[in-house]
Amino acid sequence: MEKIILAVVALDQTRVGGGAPIFYARDQEELEELAVLISRIFGAAVHDLHNDVYIIVKH
Repeated sequence: MEKIILAVVALDQTRVGGGAPIFYARDQEELEELAVLISRIFGAAVHDLHNDVYIIVKH
């Protein structure tokens, strides 16, 4: 497997779903902080989908 979505970080529960673990943030600041921390733990990249959703991807 070359690329895999390890996690999703979002503000709104209605915008996301699927098989990857999903983390919900209380506000924009927590959204960004969670995305960075999770990406560091996994050694992965953060991708901002520009709709208050970030995905953490292992390349």
